[in-house]
Parts: sequence; structure tokens; C-alpha cells
Amino acid sequence: MRILFYLLSIVIANVVTARFAPMHFGIFIIPMGTIFVGATFIFRDMVQNKYGRSKTYLFIFTALILSALASYLLGDTLMIVAASAVSFLIAETADTEIYSRLKLPIAWRVFYSGIVGGFLDSAVFVIIGLSPLGAGFMPWEAVPAAIVGQVLVKTLLQMIGALMISQVKIINETQSIIK
Repeated sequence: MRILFYLLSIVIANVVTARFAPMHFGIFIIPMGTIFVGATFIFRDMVQNKYGRSKTYLFIFTALILSALASYLLGDTLMIVAASAVSFLIAETADTEIYSRLKLPIAWRVFYSGIVGGFLDSAVFVIIGLSPLGAGFMPWEAVPAAIVGQVLVKTLLQMIGALMISQVKIINETQSIIK
């Protein structure tokens, strides 16, 4: 199920981003799929926790192909498809490597690795895909607001995910003590 949730969250993020206009909160611009992108880091960590680092890279590669295919089929421009693939690869690799190396409880590893992955995903995608450097959908003046808006949402999701994982771990430990 972890793998399915991971792969589905990526495809759903692409579909939602392509089909719905971004949200605007003050100066922040947040694509609707950002919520699902933030969840992918949590699901990827859960996949890695169960299957290990090397198998996780196989799932990342599978997700990369699904993501690029979904973007292409949704009619995204080649620049958006490329930006999505590049940002995904960089962010997922960073998340995987940070998660692997941190010697902390799982909830903290999920939180810290997801923050870095979320930042890289947001910055790379906006700069390569949306800025004048890429498809030109937004002017340079809007780029920081687009990056920060996405980072805030993804960080909030990492915090919620880490708290949920922490609570599940406490419940499981309590149940094993009672038995």
C-alpha cells in the first residue's frame, strides 16, 4: 500500500496542478497539487523505511516516469514536463539521502528530509518551469512568492506527517508494553 500511495500521490499532484488554477494567499502563489507533492515525501519515506534505500530508487524512477507521462498526457508544455522531472529527481534524491543519513527517530527524519526535499522541489520547478528562464508563465518578481508559498504548504504537511508518525509510534509502543 505504501508504494501505491506514493505513486498515486505523484500522479494526483500532476492532475490537480494541471486542472486547477493556483491558489493565491496574499503574495503567495500555491499550485493546487502542492498538497499532494508534500505528501509524496512522507509516502516516499514510508516506502524507504520498509523496503530500504536501494529499492526506493527503483520506486523513484518508476514515479518519475509516471509523473512525466501524466504531465505530458495532461497537455503540459515540454518545458513544464522537463521541469517537473528534474525537480522531482533532485528533490526525491535529496529526501532519500537525508532520510538515510539522519540518526534520529523516524518522525524527525521525515520532517527534516521532507523540508529539504520540498524546498528543492519548489525552487527548481518554479525556476526551470514557470519563470522566464522556462515556460515564462510568471515574471521574475513573482518567483520568490511562488517558491515560498509552496515551501510553506509542504513544510506544514511535513509537520503534520511527522506528528502523525510520532503518534502512531507511541500507540504501537504502548500496545506492545500492555501485551
